[in-house]
Amino acid sequence: MRNNLHVFLGATVADAAARPLHWVYDQKKLLNYIKGKKDFTFLKTNRSPFYNIKTGKVSGYNMIGQVMFDTLVESPKNIEQRFKKNILKKFGPGSIYWKNLRLRRKYKKVKDWRSIIKGPWIHQNIIETVENIKKSKNLTGGKKVNESDGFCAALPFFLYGYNFKEIEKIIKIVTVSKISIKYAISKFHIIDLALKGSKDPIKDFEAKFKRNSYFKSVIEGIRKVKKFRNKPHTSIVKKLGMACSYPGTFNSAVHSILTTTSFKSAVLKTIKAGGCNCSRVNFIGSYYAALKGKDSIPKSWIKKTMSAKKILKIN
Repeated sequence: MRNNLHVFLGATVADAAARPLHWVYDQKKLLNYIKGKKDFTFLKTNRSPFYNIKTGKVSGYNMIGQVMFDTLVESPKNIEQRFKKNILKKFGPGSIYWKNLRLRRKYKKVKDWRSIIKGPWIHQNIIETVENIKKSKNLTGGKKVNESDGFCAALPFFLYGYNFKEIEKIIKIVTVSKISIKYAISKFHIIDLALKGSKDPIKDFEAKFKRNSYFKSVIEGIRKVKKFRNKPHTSIVKKLGMACSYPGTFNSAVHSILTTTSFKSAVLKTIKAGGCNCSRVNFIGSYYAALKGKDSIPKSWIKKTMSAKKILKIN
């Protein structure tokens, strides 16, 4: 299924587009940063209050997907084992991610420290995963948070045509949170429906699994979001969830999808809503790329995304 890698390209481009405004929760500051701009993607000046990386690079959410992508390109054999090794290489001791984690822990001891990390930010799930891989644990995934890292990690793997049982194994390498697994699997079903020609994948997901108890809470959330369809996205995101955690990050992404018609408009709307935009646009970008194809991704945005070239070489 390598021809479906445009879906991963969609997630990657969307993430890089939103990244300079990642984790801006102060709405007044955010509106000031984007004032007078019709397109506020790929801002040259970093505005994230937590970390600073070069514009065009991706957040930690998408980066775990890049590690999986590289693992798949290397070889189709022993994917789980090699993925773990590559996680250690990219995020573990000796990497810039791990160095910055040590700085964060040091800075926490400094009263009234208000600076930001220079370089990438490692997520809680990945911190736990690295530590568990080092200890050779059977279950390596993080369990402290309910976030999107599992979905992002498994997205390229899913696009190579592996079944849902195998996909769940990959998700569990990064997170063992039951909530995270459930919402990741839900996203993959929605994307799968889009790739198979559904005109309304979210509606079809709801219809397909309405009697499935496992997805009960996911479908209840979708129905809740539909009631807010005519409400302003920014205010609804504040209500549903601006932060990284499920179910808020999923429900807020669904609201963006339901109230837009294109890749570009959905990403812009998500950025403007603030908070953890990167976790939401990884799903939104992959969704629209699956639904409307590679050409739905703005070409100018692809050119600005550093990780796009290697995906285009394989796709």
